[in-house]
Amino acid sequence: MDAEKKSALRQGNIVIVLLAILTLVEFFIALQFGTAVFLFIVALIKAALVVQYFMHVYRLWREESH
Repeated sequence: MDAEKKSALRQGNIVIVLLAILTLVEFFIALQFGTAVFLFIVALIKAALVVQYFMHVYRLWREESH
């Protein structure tokens, strides 16, 4: 496996672990505080991770290579 694939796989694993951790944080926030403000902030962070990594939005601002 070349270095580029390993890097992409590692980054994907990190994002998945971060999403799982943020989901647990949401759960505990809901149990302890029950306020929607904190839950909304965590949901925005999760949405940003999904959009950035899985939807490849960062490619929109790259120059096209031929």
